[in-house]
Amino acid sequence: MGPKQNKNYIVGIYVRLSRDDERAGESLSIENQKILVTKYVKEKGWQIKDVYVDDGYSGTNFERPGIKWLLDDAKAGEINTIVVKDLSRFGRNYILVGQYIDYVFPSFGIRFIAIEDRVDTESKDTSAMDMLPIMNVFNEWHSANTSKKIRAVRASCAQAGKYLASKAPYGYTRAEDKCHTPIIDEEAAQVVRHIFERRAQGESPYKIALDLQAAGVPSPAVYAERKFGKQYTRSKWNLWSAASVKIILAQPLYVGDLVQQKVKHISYKNKKVVKVPQEEQVVIPNNHEPIISRELWDKVKEVETAASKGKMTKERVTPPLSGIMRCSTCGCAMEYHRTASGKRRKVIVTYECGRRNRFGVDKCTSHYINGEVIDKIILEDIRSKAKIVAEDEDRIRQRFIERNALLAKQSDKEAVKSIQAKKARIATLDGLMSKAYEDKLLGKMPEELCVKFIDRYTAEQATLQKVVADLEAGLKQAKDMRENIDDFMSRIKKYLDVTVITREMVLELFDRIIIGEKFTPNGEPRVIQLVYKVDINSIL
Repeated sequence: MGPKQNKNYIVGIYVRLSRDDERAGESLSIENQKILVTKYVKEKGWQIKDVYVDDGYSGTNFERPGIKWLLDDAKAGEINTIVVKDLSRFGRNYILVGQYIDYVFPSFGIRFIAIEDRVDTESKDTSAMDMLPIMNVFNEWHSANTSKKIRAVRASCAQAGKYLASKAPYGYTRAEDKCHTPIIDEEAAQVVRHIFERRAQGESPYKIALDLQAAGVPSPAVYAERKFGKQYTRSKWNLWSAASVKIILAQPLYVGDLVQQKVKHISYKNKKVVKVPQEEQVVIPNNHEPIISRELWDKVKEVETAASKGKMTKERVTPPLSGIMRCSTCGCAMEYHRTASGKRRKVIVTYECGRRNRFGVDKCTSHYINGEVIDKIILEDIRSKAKIVAEDEDRIRQRFIERNALLAKQSDKEAVKSIQAKKARIATLDGLMSKAYEDKLLGKMPEELCVKFIDRYTAEQATLQKVVADLEAGLKQAKDMRENIDDFMSRIKKYLDVTVITREMVLELFDRIIIGEKFTPNGEPRVIQLVYKVDINSIL
């Protein structure tokens, strides 16, 4: 017995097309869906309230504007019937689709029809309704499979060196070849080089941005608008910011390396973007012509990871020792002060413990030191060590290698073994999560239990991945220490005859400088520690 026709049916027509569906051709187009569903409704003699459209949205979640509008109208009683072309247009999440069809729609008196699947909730005894759970599972499987194929294609393209971004970053354009190879845009590239060179000298991104702004250099967005005729900004303000400078400084493309697959969606259902661990990213070294040298890139990275961040003065200058000097008692940075005294207004630079200066003399002991005094101590120490290195470079190199080789070898061996074991467990957890999901789809495991297992496995994986990342960072640090002795010796030799301290010099040579108490309890001389980036004192 068919459904009654004397009811006044007020219909909401729902149509959806995702970017993935577009590859299937015109049969799924928004217009064709509208034509098919509208014809069906009119043949039934029903009233159409509205057509609800989601163009370019995935069916794996229900955070779509069209579907939310449709469901709001249904709950408000403005429609009592929903008609779609097929179930997959409504959604590809079998749990949510099932909840709406089996529980939500009946509670609001909503009739649901999927034309091509012959699903009609007022005809519950049909074979199509019996097959509804299977069709929902198939639609979700189709979405998962499509997502998997797309990810595989993108990964393959990334491995082949194809540049996948829609536009090249500032300083490059995209070639018309099949790989969209980045090509240097020399006008912008000059600005990129300028930014890296100034950062390598220890200048802050904020100061660099201020100077670019003052010089009238077009910001990346404005430059793109002027050069390529594409609007990337909502306003006509030509503004450089510290953030825009930092984005440029973090881009490995400028050194010729193509790094892709840096982020991913949590799953085909959850579109939240998360960072991919560095070891899982696709890196193609020396993929294209670089804008800056690798030496400059490494120097900037060293500045970025330095303990000293430095602060600008009112004159917008970062003093050479800003942030690098620390109080030996509380560890707080020594604050820079510049005053003028006497009739000739002689400028005097001093440093004092930041905690004592800001919070009171009872918060720390006195570590006050005159700028000329500490400058003299640092310059004399640098010159003396540079002289020793220049006169006996081979002996120093050999002593450093002998001192660090055995310890590094032992720690490397233990770390590699631990990394291998943890990566094996991470792979095992991947398999366990896949098995749990398969069991859920086959009905062997309840949804709640599956979610509980996957949450637990995911948490364990995250912990292991962090441990592996830390161990690998330690290995790299040990390797860098062995390789950097030559680099450090070449650096310090540059300052054999140095007479003035510069910010670049300080960041190149020192990890930190520790200033002891001005007046020690036992009347002993003040202790000042110059901590170099390489433990040079132990091998001289």
